[in-house]
Amino acid sequence: MIIDPDLKYCPQCNDEYRAEIEKCAACGLALLTGRQRLAMEEERRRRCEGKSVELAATDELVNIRQGSLADMKHLEKVLRAESIAALIAGDENSCGKGCCGSNFYLKVRLTEAQDAMAVLEAEFRRATGLAQHDLSHAGNIFNPQAGEAICPACGFIFPTTTTTCPDCGLCLG
Repeated sequence: MIIDPDLKYCPQCNDEYRAEIEKCAACGLALLTGRQRLAMEEERRRRCEGKSVELAATDELVNIRQGSLADMKHLEKVLRAESIAALIAGDENSCGKGCCGSNFYLKVRLTEAQDAMAVLEAEFRRATGLAQHDLSHAGNIFNPQAGEAICPACGFIFPTTTTTCPDCGLCLG
């Protein structure tokens, strides 16, 4: 991506805007100037410079994800693109060939775990399209004993006599 210092950019979805625009239309976040983005990219490059994406036997590793071999390989590639070293390991029941379901772990250095989690969260939002959605109702729980429910997907309020949101069709039962 080429960053123009005279434009503005969303820090979450990376959409590009004219200089006079203040907020991202999709995310609602304050935009960064192109100069700010360039400075952030330079800082990221500087931090990654000389940083090894190879793990050493002495590195203290932690599991940050569990899943199929294919999923773990994808996430490992995402992390390596951000200069974060990662390792895929199977559990004691794993054959190592990827046919054993979700018995694989993605491991990173303990010192990089927080950065790795932030990168994976951004990748999840990008891959699922959730960066463009309002998640403010996601924590709502359907309680059939309550008189009303708030749909966790769209926020529509409806009686609990039905287990399907009349607005978006989400099935809660």
